Amino acid sequence: MTLVIRGGTIINADASRRADILVEDGTIRAVGDDLEAPAGAEVIDAGGQYVMPGGIDPHTHMQLPFMGTVASEDFYTGTAAGLAGGTTMIIDFVIPSPDQALMEAYQTWRGWAEKACADYSFHVAVTWWGDGVADDMGTLVREEGINSFKHFMAYKGAIMAEDEVLYNSFCRARELGAIVTAHAENGELVYQLQKKLLAEGRTGPDAHPLSRPPAAEGEAANRAARLAEVIGVPLYLVHVSTEDALDEIVRARLAGQRVYGEALAGHLLIDDSVYKNPDFDAAAAHVMSPPFRAKLHQDALWKGLQSGNLQTTATDHCCFCADQKAMGKDDFTRIPNGTAGIEDRLAVLWTHGVNTGRLTKEEFVAVTSANAAKIFNIYPRKGRIAVGADADIVVWDPAASKTISAKTHHQNVDYNIFEGMQVTGLASHTISQGKLRYANGDLRTHKGDGRYIKRPAFKS
Repeated sequence: MTLVIRGGTIINADASRRADILVEDGTIRAVGDDLEAPAGAEVIDAGGQYVMPGGIDPHTHMQLPFMGTVASEDFYTGTAAGLAGGTTMIIDFVIPSPDQALMEAYQTWRGWAEKACADYSFHVAVTWWGDGVADDMGTLVREEGINSFKHFMAYKGAIMAEDEVLYNSFCRARELGAIVTAHAENGELVYQLQKKLLAEGRTGPDAHPLSRPPAAEGEAANRAARLAEVIGVPLYLVHVSTEDALDEIVRARLAGQRVYGEALAGHLLIDDSVYKNPDFDAAAAHVMSPPFRAKLHQDALWKGLQSGNLQTTATDHCCFCADQKAMGKDDFTRIPNGTAGIEDRLAVLWTHGVNTGRLTKEEFVAVTSANAAKIFNIYPRKGRIAVGADADIVVWDPAASKTISAKTHHQNVDYNIFEGMQVTGLASHTISQGKLRYANGDLRTHKGDGRYIKRPAFKS
């Protein structure tokens, strides 16, 4: 397919300009003024609109087996919803069970992802340690294009990585030229607080944030950063939700460490009052970890994005419907953790970031696409409008508006954490691999159209 995008203003993370774009064979072939449309080319009129790199969501969990159930969103429905909102690539997570070979788990997730309709890649979690883990990490880096390894510092008794695992995995990642990522919460503290609250009869969703206080995240962020400092490996902290954790990132970066932070769209816009809703379904719908926080933490996260101390935005998209959340009706620790957001991330960040003056348009591109591509070593193939880059493009109408609702979204879940939010600024067209996949409300996706994207190590 040949496309010409005409009349728009191109927004990259470092500059903006008015220009046309020629797309052929899945690649951007030309960027310039008044480009001639080849015979048979489809022309998209982007007059009055912005043309930006497609969003990259570096943190999703499609089809995840978790807490006794499986996430309702699979790799097809999730990537389709992403395309409807302007996201053209995800980086999901392979999560081996304790004692399971990393390569075995990786092959399972690759099989599940074959139905994806947009490009995808994986982080691989290290949930235990042994010689086989070290060997598999090497194979994943050298042969499979994995350059990031995830560590859950929470979920005791399940997938939590103790300090010994962190140390060995961090050292191996450094040898391989990979980056380590961490879910920073003190798992032992969370476990003890959960037991205490249940013993006190606090069984509802309102106890969830009490069991995971900001200090638990700050402590774990400090521990991960200090380990990374001693070992000499770059660190990426996922879903930073507190000023406490952000302070640790700032401290480490001022000391010269390569420490990066990710903010979730939900954590930027939703506060912990949602857990006080007397309707169990409504409160449980918001149960995720780390939980939504008090408003002062939202203010800190926005400042983190504005200052560059937080580099990326994501969703931690992991959907569970009301009947699944009801598994924890009498015990908040059994409510499957996770919320949605892949379809709405760009719109809510544009509305509450660009439209409020918190972010420039260029900064918006940086935190929704370019920085993730740079940190995970796929830039400028992804994350930039430039000749030779993949034609993953979103045409953005800054005047379009809608009210977000579970009744109209494409996500395969029966609620929306942004329900009722009015947003202004929406994708009018989404192009993936040079093909028009979304056009003014018409979603044109097919199972299996997505490609697995290898990400090279940071050294040869």
